[in-house]
Amino acid sequence: MRRIVVTVFVLVLHSTQVTAQMFVTTDFPRSPCPEASTEAQSHSYVGMWVTQDGHIRHELLGNGRYVEARGQREAAFEGRYRVTGKIIQYWDDTGFYADGQFREDAILDHAGFVLLREE
Repeated sequence: MRRIVVTVFVLVLHSTQVTAQMFVTTDFPRSPCPEASTEAQSHSYVGMWVTQDGHIRHELLGNGRYVEARGQREAAFEGRYRVTGKIIQYWDDTGFYADGQFREDAILDHAGFVLLREE
């Protein structure tokens, strides 16, 4: 059984500067950001993942990139990801790091959100 660890994600606003800190949801060791901007993925999780209310949408691309939409912002976050077993690690293009864990084949726990595979 995997122990779940939660670290809070914090955005700190200082005047016009925004600082992002990591949000870790598992005890899987953090890996360094991949050197390549894309890394082909061979797993069954490629596709669209959506919160039940549709507000957050993650599109996991087969080339190792992701695009996250939030509300009306179609590309709120973009970056690289890697899947190891049932663990997904994200490295946003702005430097943000997060991870998540797949449950079954149709549920993704990520940063305090539950996303479902869109059919």
